[in-house]
Amino acid sequence: MVSRVSGLAIDAGMLAIASSLAVSGVPAVWSALAGQAPGWLKAASAVVAAVLPIVYFTACWWMTGQTLGSLLFGTVVRRTDGRHVGLCRAFLRAFVGLAIPVLWLIGMIGILTDSKRRAWHDHLFGTVVLYIDRTP
Repeated sequence: MVSRVSGLAIDAGMLAIASSLAVSGVPAVWSALAGQAPGWLKAASAVVAAVLPIVYFTACWWMTGQTLGSLLFGTVVRRTDGRHVGLCRAFLRAFVGLAIPVLWLIGMIGILTDSKRRAWHDHLFGTVVLYIDRTP
């Protein structure tokens, strides 16, 4: 549980920085180079910042099964049969986790009672978080 929550904290911190840079950094650079940033740029930056978390988690789980946080702690998200998580399942897992973060975190209690260390959302989406072998 500690490695999963720690990995999530790293991802959240990284996303907070990236979203802040998208919202304020891009218009600030524009203002420094060309004067007042146009409204469309500010709006586009806000949209990018809003969708960045769902795109990040979806893409990471779909392509490799690992976010930066899970990579650092040696975990990977897979389907219960060991296959990679598909795009739709990765999107739904990310969407629900971001839409209802309190329930997502409460669901982590399941790790303490499940023999396969699956959280409640892992049961819901048919996933499991595994530790990867790092030995050469």
